[in-house]
Amino acid sequence: MRLGLALGYWGRGPDPRHLPLVRAAERLGYDSVWTAESWGSDAFTTLTWIAAHTERIRLGTAVAQMAARTPTATAMHALTLDHLSGGRLLLGLGLSGPQVVEGWYGRPFPDSPLTATREYVAVVRQVLRREGPVRLDGRYCPLPYRGPGARGLGRALKPITHPLRADIPVLLGAEGPRNIAQTVRIADGWLPLYWSPTRTDLYAPALAGAREGFLVAPLAQARLCEDVAAGLRPVRAMLGFYVGGMGHPKADFHARLMARMGFPEAAERVRELFAAGRRDEAVAAVPEEFADEISLVGPRARLARRLALWRAGPVTDLLVTAPDPATLRALAELNAPA
Repeated sequence: MRLGLALGYWGRGPDPRHLPLVRAAERLGYDSVWTAESWGSDAFTTLTWIAAHTERIRLGTAVAQMAARTPTATAMHALTLDHLSGGRLLLGLGLSGPQVVEGWYGRPFPDSPLTATREYVAVVRQVLRREGPVRLDGRYCPLPYRGPGARGLGRALKPITHPLRADIPVLLGAEGPRNIAQTVRIADGWLPLYWSPTRTDLYAPALAGAREGFLVAPLAQARLCEDVAAGLRPVRAMLGFYVGGMGHPKADFHARLMARMGFPEAAERVRELFAAGRRDEAVAAVPEEFADEISLVGPRARLARRLALWRAGPVTDLLVTAPDPATLRALAELNAPA
């Protein structure tokens, strides 16, 4: 199992600790570093900055939002950064949800998310393969565009730039069972948002058809500390925000995922409290048990036991959000071959 460093996205501004953490991770043998985007900092610019200050570590987006760019624009970002980094890019994509797509990007959330994802990936792959003009007779990503408002002058185009790699790995963030199953069919890897190493039976049916080399790369917060309860507070805060604040009651994908993982009542309570503006109470309503399942927190011996559970399952790449070099070093040493 490889280790990656997940930086997420910015809050108030760029975190001055991030670049030293990335450099430490590269020295410790971490395979990859990952950025994200929501409705603030973007994923690609930060990765470009990191690429300029590193030599080996692979560069992933976890995730770049599909609604933020047309698939051809995303492919342009990907092939550009892949060239500039010497072939280190891992392209992680996600559809997000109606609250973000319609509220931030100002476009309708697709009524068939699976179809929209499939078409998006198909266009990105066409651009990267550069075998001919990009065409797709699609519902959501038609190229050339012939729909309402079109002048009928659109022309199928072949990318001017030759991609460095035609097979840049494409990974998808997927939560529902059907979405995960499609990810196994059309992508090179899956980016689970929450992963419990003790509930791998939840994922087994969808992953059954995964081909050799398919990446399973969950994100997990990690912290080397003596006080487990204190170490889990940031995990619970993250869950309170994601479950309570990043979805609408009619389409709350994160809350549904938490429910499928065995905590339906708690998920509903967190969502209700957050919607009522009682955010501290929403965080407090997140079960410590659930936060612990999806993270690696505690003293070194506890981290060793927890890491062994992750290594025993289908995870190929563990992407950790770690606050300090000591945590990164402990995980690297514990994950090293015996």
